[in-house]
Amino acid sequence: MGRSEAAAVAIQAWWRGTLVRRTLLLAALSACVVQRWWRRLQAGRLAERRWAALREHVLREGAAVRLQAWVRMWRVRLRYSRLLHAARIIQLYWRWHNCHTRGVIQGNYDIKEDQLNLHLEISLGSQVCKIHQSTPLPIKQTQDL
Repeated sequence: MGRSEAAAVAIQAWWRGTLVRRTLLLAALSACVVQRWWRRLQAGRLAERRWAALREHVLREGAAVRLQAWVRMWRVRLRYSRLLHAARIIQLYWRWHNCHTRGVIQGNYDIKEDQLNLHLEISLGSQVCKIHQSTPLPIKQTQDL
Protein backbone atom coordinates (compact mmCIF):
# COMPACT_ATOMS: atom_id res chain seq x y z
CA MET A 1 0.00 0.00 0.00
CA GLY A 2 1.32 3.28 -1.01
CA ARG A 3 1.18 6.62 0.48
CA SER A 4 -1.86 7.76 -1.47
CA GLU A 5 -3.76 4.62 -0.60
CA ALA A 6 -2.90 5.07 3.06
CA ALA A 7 -4.06 8.69 2.87
CA ALA A 8 -7.30 7.61 1.12
CA VAL A 9 -7.88 4.95 3.80
CA ALA A 10 -7.25 7.56 6.54
CA ILE A 11 -9.69 10.00 4.91
CA GLN A 12 -12.29 7.26 4.47
CA ALA A 13 -11.85 6.16 8.09
CA TRP A 14 -12.18 9.77 9.26
CA TRP A 15 -15.31 10.23 7.13
CA ARG A 16 -16.86 6.94 8.35
CA GLY A 17 -16.05 7.91 11.94
CA THR A 18 -17.65 11.31 11.38
CA LEU A 19 -20.78 9.67 9.94
CA VAL A 20 -20.93 7.17 12.80
CA ARG A 21 -20.44 9.94 15.38
CA ARG A 22 -23.10 12.06 13.67
CA THR A 23 -25.50 9.07 13.66
CA LEU A 24 -24.75 8.33 17.32
CA LEU A 25 -25.23 12.01 18.19
CA LEU A 26 -28.58 12.06 16.34
CA ALA A 27 -29.63 8.85 18.12
CA ALA A 28 -28.61 10.31 21.49
CA LEU A 29 -30.49 13.55 20.80
CA SER A 30 -33.55 11.58 19.67
CA ALA A 31 -33.34 9.47 22.83
CA CYS A 32 -33.15 12.68 24.91
CA VAL A 33 -36.22 14.07 23.15
CA VAL A 34 -38.18 10.86 23.77
CA GLN A 35 -37.02 10.68 27.39
CA ARG A 36 -37.94 14.33 27.98
CA TRP A 37 -41.39 13.76 26.47
CA TRP A 38 -41.89 10.62 28.59
CA ARG A 39 -40.77 12.33 31.79
CA ARG A 40 -43.03 15.29 31.09
CA LEU A 41 -45.96 12.90 30.52
CA GLN A 42 -45.16 11.04 33.75
CA ALA A 43 -44.83 14.33 35.67
CA GLY A 44 -48.23 15.45 34.32
CA ARG A 45 -49.82 12.17 35.39
CA LEU A 46 -48.19 12.43 38.81
CA ALA A 47 -49.40 16.02 39.20
CA GLU A 48 -52.90 14.93 38.18
CA ARG A 49 -52.87 12.12 40.76
CA ARG A 50 -51.61 14.54 43.41
CA TRP A 51 -54.36 17.05 42.61
CA ALA A 52 -56.96 14.27 42.70
CA ALA A 53 -55.61 13.09 46.07
CA LEU A 54 -55.62 16.69 47.35
CA ARG A 55 -59.22 17.23 46.20
CA GLU A 56 -60.29 13.98 47.86
CA HIS A 57 -58.45 14.97 51.04
CA VAL A 58 -60.10 18.40 51.06
CA LEU A 59 -63.54 16.82 50.58
CA ARG A 60 -62.95 14.33 53.38
CA GLU A 61 -61.45 17.00 55.62
CA GLY A 62 -64.42 19.30 54.91
CA ALA A 63 -66.85 16.51 55.70
CA ALA A 64 -65.00 15.77 58.93
CA VAL A 65 -65.01 19.46 59.90
CA ARG A 66 -68.74 19.73 59.18
CA LEU A 67 -69.41 16.60 61.22
CA GLN A 68 -67.31 17.89 64.12
CA ALA A 69 -69.12 21.24 64.00
CA TRP A 70 -72.49 19.47 63.99
CA VAL A 71 -71.50 17.35 67.01
CA ARG A 72 -70.21 20.43 68.88
CA MET A 73 -73.44 22.30 68.07
CA TRP A 74 -75.55 19.34 69.24
CA ARG A 75 -73.59 19.09 72.52
CA VAL A 76 -73.93 22.86 73.16
CA ARG A 77 -77.66 22.75 72.44
CA LEU A 78 -78.07 19.77 74.74
CA ARG A 79 -76.18 21.55 77.51
CA TYR A 80 -78.18 24.75 76.91
CA SER A 81 -81.49 22.88 77.08
CA ARG A 82 -80.40 21.22 80.34
CA LEU A 83 -79.44 24.60 81.80
CA LEU A 84 -82.73 26.08 80.63
CA HIS A 85 -84.63 23.22 82.24
CA ALA A 86 -82.69 23.71 85.49
CA ALA A 87 -83.43 27.45 85.42
CA ARG A 88 -87.14 26.73 84.95
CA ILE A 89 -87.14 24.34 87.90
CA ILE A 90 -85.38 26.94 90.05
CA GLN A 91 -87.90 29.59 88.97
CA LEU A 92 -90.79 27.26 89.73
CA TYR A 93 -89.55 26.54 93.25
CA TRP A 94 -88.69 30.19 93.86
CA ARG A 95 -92.15 31.31 92.80
CA TRP A 96 -93.77 28.62 94.93
CA HIS A 97 -91.63 29.73 97.89
CA ASN A 98 -92.53 33.38 97.37
CA CYS A 99 -96.19 32.55 97.05
CA HIS A 100 -96.20 30.61 100.32
CA THR A 101 -94.05 33.00 102.33
CA ARG A 102 -94.93 36.47 101.05
CA GLY A 103 -98.40 36.10 99.74
CA VAL A 104 -100.10 36.85 96.49
CA ILE A 105 -102.78 39.36 95.59
CA GLN A 106 -104.91 38.51 92.60
CA GLY A 107 -108.00 40.23 91.44
CA ASN A 108 -110.18 41.63 88.73
CA TYR A 109 -112.89 44.21 88.33
CA ASP A 110 -115.80 44.94 86.08
CA ILE A 111 -118.08 47.93 85.64
CA LYS A 112 -121.78 47.29 85.17
CA GLU A 113 -124.19 50.12 84.74
CA ASP A 114 -123.39 52.44 87.62
CA GLN A 115 -121.41 50.07 89.87
CA LEU A 116 -117.78 49.01 90.17
CA ASN A 117 -117.50 45.34 91.13
CA LEU A 118 -114.15 44.43 92.66
CA HIS A 119 -113.05 40.82 93.30
CA LEU A 120 -109.81 40.32 95.26
CA GLU A 121 -108.11 37.17 96.50
CA ILE A 122 -105.24 37.59 98.94
CA SER A 123 -103.14 34.50 99.72
CA LEU A 124 -100.71 34.54 102.60
CA GLY A 125 -99.17 31.14 103.20
CA SER A 126 -102.04 28.70 103.65
CA GLN A 127 -104.61 31.42 104.48
CA VAL A 128 -106.80 32.85 101.73
CA CYS A 129 -108.94 35.95 102.04
CA LYS A 130 -111.55 36.67 99.36
CA ILE A 131 -113.11 40.11 99.04
CA HIS A 132 -116.09 40.99 96.84
CA GLN A 133 -117.10 44.62 96.90
CA SER A 134 -119.58 46.60 94.85
CA THR A 135 -119.25 50.36 94.89
CA PRO A 136 -121.77 52.73 93.29
CA LEU A 137 -120.27 55.14 90.83
CA PRO A 138 -121.28 58.80 90.73
CA ILE A 139 -122.91 59.43 87.41
CA LYS A 140 -123.38 63.00 86.36
CA GLN A 141 -126.78 63.74 85.02
CA THR A 142 -126.89 66.02 82.03
CA GLN A 143 -129.49 68.75 82.06
CA ASP A 144 -131.79 69.02 79.20
CA LEU A 145 -131.38 72.11 77.13
